[in-house]
Amino acid sequence: MTILDKIIERKKEEVAAAKLRISLDRLKDTSFFGRPTYSLKESINNKSGIIAEFKRQSPSKGIINNNAQPLEVVSAYENFGASGISILTDHDFFGGNLNDVMDVRNEITIPILRKDFMIDEYQFYEAKSIGADVVLLIASCLSPDQVQEFTELAHQLKMEVLLEIHTEDELKHFNSEIDLVGINNRNLKDFKVDLQHSVALKNQLPKGVLSVAESGIYNLKDFQFLKEKGFDGFLMGEYFMKNTDPAKAFEEFASQI
Repeated sequence: MTILDKIIERKKEEVAAAKLRISLDRLKDTSFFGRPTYSLKESINNKSGIIAEFKRQSPSKGIINNNAQPLEVVSAYENFGASGISILTDHDFFGGNLNDVMDVRNEITIPILRKDFMIDEYQFYEAKSIGADVVLLIASCLSPDQVQEFTELAHQLKMEVLLEIHTEDELKHFNSEIDLVGINNRNLKDFKVDLQHSVALKNQLPKGVLSVAESGIYNLKDFQFLKEKGFDGFLMGEYFMKNTDPAKAFEEFASQI
């Protein structure tokens, strides 16, 4: 069983427990549920293109930064030109939680991506209820039909969709309703990084589709390479979060691009 398989099995248990704990009606009654959402597509086109991530840990790296505070970090990300914020909400494998989104939602005015393993309709209502503007759909966890259904649901809830792919076979998960396509430079099964592989996949996307390079961007050279190859957005987390002061790390990086 791969790490991804373990994550999905645990996620099924989490969602089942959440459904018993908080009903859909209660989710729809939260203060964030009716708020207008921000567009990540528009923000990527108008700003740096960087979707800066708040992430405490990962299965491949272990603890990255357990001391950083969400509001302090994401406020700096916004101040220094991030197009959007990605916040991990998976607890067991990434050390995140739903409160990390709720605690910062009213303090920033750029889109928030709820980054999690979305496998059930319930999670989309949950994402809306905590103030997310965008949800992540991971092709390796879903069928093309599920991607279509979840995209339609997200749009009904006025949220955008970032579809993450890593293999050529996963290109079939794309549909014309998808807002952005993220290409993961890191293989979720063995965690190897291959930027050239991502470029090859990007070149097979339909023209006009906003593309986001995800993970494994370790330095300014990687960023510039991917930008030159036509990527519109860049989801970066570990590069900043591994520093004792992620806000300062982002400021320094942003000043060079």
